[in-house]
Amino acid sequence: MHDATALATAIDQGWVTALEVMEATLSACDQQADLGAVVHLDAAMGRAGARAADAAPRAGRGPFHGVPFMAKDLGSIAAGLPLAAGAEAFRDGPTPASDSDLFAGFRRTGLVPFGVTASPPFGLSLSCEPDGLRPTRNPWNTDLTPGGSSGGAAAAVAAGIVAIAHATDAAGSIRVPAACCGLTGLKPSRGTVPGGPDYSNHLMGLASELVLARSVRDVDMAFRTIAPCEEPGEAPARIGLAIPDRCAPVYTQAARDMAAALQDAGFEVRDMPAPDALGAEAHDIARIILTVSLAEWLTACEVLDADVPPLAAAMAAIGRAMPATELFAASRRMAQVGAAAVQLFDEVEAIVMPVLSGPPPPVGHFDLTGKDPVAHMARLDTFAPNAALANTAGLPALALPFGMVDGLPVGAQLIGPQSADLMLLGLGAIIEARAPALTFPYPIAGLPT
Repeated sequence: MHDATALATAIDQGWVTALEVMEATLSACDQQADLGAVVHLDAAMGRAGARAADAAPRAGRGPFHGVPFMAKDLGSIAAGLPLAAGAEAFRDGPTPASDSDLFAGFRRTGLVPFGVTASPPFGLSLSCEPDGLRPTRNPWNTDLTPGGSSGGAAAAVAAGIVAIAHATDAAGSIRVPAACCGLTGLKPSRGTVPGGPDYSNHLMGLASELVLARSVRDVDMAFRTIAPCEEPGEAPARIGLAIPDRCAPVYTQAARDMAAALQDAGFEVRDMPAPDALGAEAHDIARIILTVSLAEWLTACEVLDADVPPLAAAMAAIGRAMPATELFAASRRMAQVGAAAVQLFDEVEAIVMPVLSGPPPPVGHFDLTGKDPVAHMARLDTFAPNAALANTAGLPALALPFGMVDGLPVGAQLIGPQSADLMLLGLGAIIEARAPALTFPYPIAGLPT
């Protein structure tokens, strides 16, 4: 398998040095600059980290020892890597002097941070066009978006620039890019992955962070080492299949095929109604929280509305005008959605659902120059139906590929009850073993062939 685990094994066995891998990675960054996946590169940091990895004794090495790694331009911070949230107004801000708890954990696994991947401004899109920079393109078809908001991370991994990359998800931002680019990504259960010490990406519990990768085992290892938790108990037996009506048939087929793979493995699969009403409620709650969060963010940083994209300015204006009582009500509604989501698992242990309603749209499809945040958010929900449900309810959701259509990878997601992350990853490994193999458009930089 060609993934971050294989790359770490090659380094550990001495088939290649961490510095050789880093040099290949830096070369790939240069060769594939037109993809717009990388917005900041610190070659000196990468080389220094690789040399330190090569000099480290083999005893006590982490599972990803010496593997190059990139931070997303939104979310938890990494020492020495600037964070601009995809916004030109923040691009000259201070560089963090220390790691967040999450990045301290990433470093303990042996990952070597050295750059930053693209994000749309403030994560407000399911595509990836950073303010003032070139748009990020899908390595499978460069006319199309890689998804968002972790689009830079997805493009970097699908293009083999890195084998694994940091990603965040507040309303589908790990799972949508995974589905667009043929990758695997887990939106973890609420509270399992550290968000401290500043909790700047907390979003009242909407956001979770982890990685995008090319294999289930990479995501599984990242989760286990970042968020140690108990092994799952009794194995699941019943799987639900929930297909929203607004998904195109070719994109529902991937979910059906995934469910069939589980059935072939001995699980009982039963059709169930798509949780569209609960998803709509979750989406509206997420919209309110994201709106108020952006208003507070810009105010705290003393950034003027004139200095951000029109859509962000319009959203911030709505957030400032929103009474505290409406936000307080949203927090209660959030708890109610979480309680209602428990009932989804009364008769099944996990649910297979599509991630996308159709193929990745062209670059620029989601326009950030508009001034109607409600309409914009509705377009996002149309593209990724019910994506915010897992965020609002705090559920784990694992996206992974299953086949190709018209030259593009397609996939679906597994959703489980809170704290069922390892159970989903176990199911994901079963699905992955039965899925058609993907041949990525680029090999992983530095991985011996």
